[in-house]
Amino acid sequence: MKTDPRYALPASMLKARYKAYLFSFVVLALVIASFVSLDLQWQSFASMEAAGSMGRFVAEFFPPDFSPVFLRKVAWAAWETLAMSALGTALAAALGLVLAIPASRMSAQDSAWLRSPTRWLLNALRSIPELVWAALLLISAGLGPMAGTLALAMHTSGVLGRLFAEAMENTPAGPAAALRVQGVGGLRVFAYATLPQVLPQLISYTLYRWENNIRAAAVLGVVGAGGLGQMLSFHMGLFHMHKTATLLAAILLMVACVDALSFAVRLKLTK
Repeated sequence: MKTDPRYALPASMLKARYKAYLFSFVVLALVIASFVSLDLQWQSFASMEAAGSMGRFVAEFFPPDFSPVFLRKVAWAAWETLAMSALGTALAAALGLVLAIPASRMSAQDSAWLRSPTRWLLNALRSIPELVWAALLLISAGLGPMAGTLALAMHTSGVLGRLFAEAMENTPAGPAAALRVQGVGGLRVFAYATLPQVLPQLISYTLYRWENNIRAAAVLGVVGAGGLGQMLSFHMGLFHMHKTATLLAAILLMVACVDALSFAVRLKLTK
């Protein structure tokens, strides 16, 4: 039975469908191979003994330590963590924007000879995790929030730089082309045509990364980078579970507040 040519799919759509099928098959094969190759002890994990051990461990967290002296320490550490994430994200946004300009091709006539090396640099920055950056920077900056802030800035600048570059390359070229025809220089074209179009998207990316950096800043304290993470590592190491519960609650509350604030700002930018 022949297919009615009126209902036949275009060759490009058929090719895209075959690629989607192939990609799905490869992902499914990798997932199955992961389950087969990893020694996952599901039976031990779901046993009554494991459930009882977890129950006893969770019970040690209660009641949390809400003493005024300890709460003041937690509040200061939370502020330190928030400041680390905010300053690290701001530095990353500035550096990411500076690197995104040479990492993107603004027009078809642009040779963009710095595009590849700059993108390699962005790949290198974001491929090194924040914990590794913090461990390296602790040698030069010492213990405390300085190393944590710089670690967040280094890793996040690679992430934001790549996102910013992609956003700039996907910007409609009409306004920029109109200015170039009038003989306007490249910097002014970027300032008056490209940047106004992508600015809401850049702010949205930055706010999203700030949310992630709140969590990362709390983790960086484990290697001595200050904030709530450093207190958490100290009290968990000494099995002060009541104090640990208070610190975990502070981290959850801070992350929830920042997520809500960031979501509200991004929602307003899209209207």
